[in-house]
Amino acid sequence: MSGWHTDVNQMRTVKIETVIDEAFKVKTFFFKDSLCSSAEPGQFLMVWIPGVDEIPLSVSSVSRTVASVTVKEVGEATKALNRMKKGDIIGVRGPYGSHFKVFGENVLVVGGGTGMAPLMMLVSRLLDKNVRVTIIEGAKTRDELIFFNQLCRLEKEGHAKVIFTTDDGSYGVKGFATEAAEKILSAERFDMVYVCGNEVMTRKIYDMSVRHKVPLQASLERIMLCGMGICGSCVIGKYRVCKDGPVFNQDQLKEVENELGRIKRNFTGEPVPI
Repeated sequence: MSGWHTDVNQMRTVKIETVIDEAFKVKTFFFKDSLCSSAEPGQFLMVWIPGVDEIPLSVSSVSRTVASVTVKEVGEATKALNRMKKGDIIGVRGPYGSHFKVFGENVLVVGGGTGMAPLMMLVSRLLDKNVRVTIIEGAKTRDELIFFNQLCRLEKEGHAKVIFTTDDGSYGVKGFATEAAEKILSAERFDMVYVCGNEVMTRKIYDMSVRHKVPLQASLERIMLCGMGICGSCVIGKYRVCKDGPVFNQDQLKEVENELGRIKRNFTGEPVPI
């Protein structure tokens, strides 16, 4: 409990500065907070929606004193947040957790849905370090592809290779991001694979990385109630995702591969199938 009184654990109220519509039911909220703006790619915040709930959200960008979170409307709290406008007040704690580390000269980044949020911040860091980046973003339909214009601009300007996949074939390659990843990993050698998305997808990418003998860093998405390693709702094997993660390397994932993509904890802490 000695860490409770550190600055990151103190709730700070901030004003929403800008709201951007990213995709169907997905918005990015920008706000000023010096601690949040110091976040590393992959770290997350606990965001308080007044009168509703507190939820974990990955940091999607930082710039000087400004940070952002990108939110998909999936429940009561995210629905309430997505109804908020410029000038409204939210609360933030954090940033928390481990982060992605830049490695190698040629990397593959795989994102599913809002899993692209922490990966966009990573991509910016990789490009700053002159790393060659290939990005795969998967979604159910064209309307659910997030950061679409930013990614298209990166490819148009020659900064990265971008592959979009949609389940229904409404844009890009028809199929799943995992299928596109398997194809490109079979054809090209990468120094590192980064992934964030639902855990079933992450498990498939993990298996590919082992099979193709490529190092992996994965950000896991699990239920988090406290964000500080106390409640245990985010446990996977011996790890607490909020404290030991959310970013894990391949060796750590190997230690929990019996659970990865197969078992999670529900809101009462009970293990249930994914």
